[in-house]
Amino acid sequence: MTDLHMQLQYDPNRLLDTLLDHMGLKNDAALARRLKVSPPVVSKIRHLTLTVGATMLIRMHDESGLSIRELRHLMGDYCDNSFMPPGISKK
Repeated sequence: MTDLHMQLQYDPNRLLDTLLDHMGLKNDAALARRLKVSPPVVSKIRHLTLTVGATMLIRMHDESGLSIRELRHLMGDYCDNSFMPPGISKK
């Protein structure tokens, strides 16, 4: 898959909207409070000026109970770039 193709599929809005619904929150400011970040961080993610990093994914996971894999899928990250040592299977 090309970088351009991945950029076209990356959509953090779907992720943020799903979190709002799943967590019963009314708006991005409430989501920011739950994630313990400032509202501009969520706004920058929504407007594609900031990517969802590992720390943010972990916070989203901790607060929502959704798996990291589900969260990545929601934002359009379908690549499996995780490393597993030999002899350990991915589930």
